[in-house]
Amino acid sequence: MNIIGRVTKDAEVRTLSNSKQVVNFSVATNDSYRNKAGERIEQTTYFDCAYWISPKVVDILTKGSLVELTGRVSARAWTGNNGETHAGLNFNTSNIKLHLGGKKSETVQATTGTNNSKPKEDLPF
Repeated sequence: MNIIGRVTKDAEVRTLSNSKQVVNFSVATNDSYRNKAGERIEQTTYFDCAYWISPKVVDILTKGSLVELTGRVSARAWTGNNGETHAGLNFNTSNIKLHLGGKKSETVQATTGTNNSKPKEDLPF
């Protein structure tokens, strides 16, 4: 699955008890459609993302960055301390493309090596 959205806050690296590192970040995607009455409805979906391949991507995953992610999505549900139920979406990311701003759109890519497309600029990881 691919999603394109903006990073909602700077990414963070967590080190787990087994010394593995994971980069956690959140992405917001926007969609719009017209309802039966013809009104335009804007919908934002938030994904909690995890990237396990290299912690070096933390430097490019800053708030507001436009990213294209490849991976798999899963849903989670939990009950809060007040008894209220909550739900969220997780996105286990295997490929990250950063879309840089400006008139000329450039793309840099972090990948697992399974993608055969050639990025315009390789990142050092």
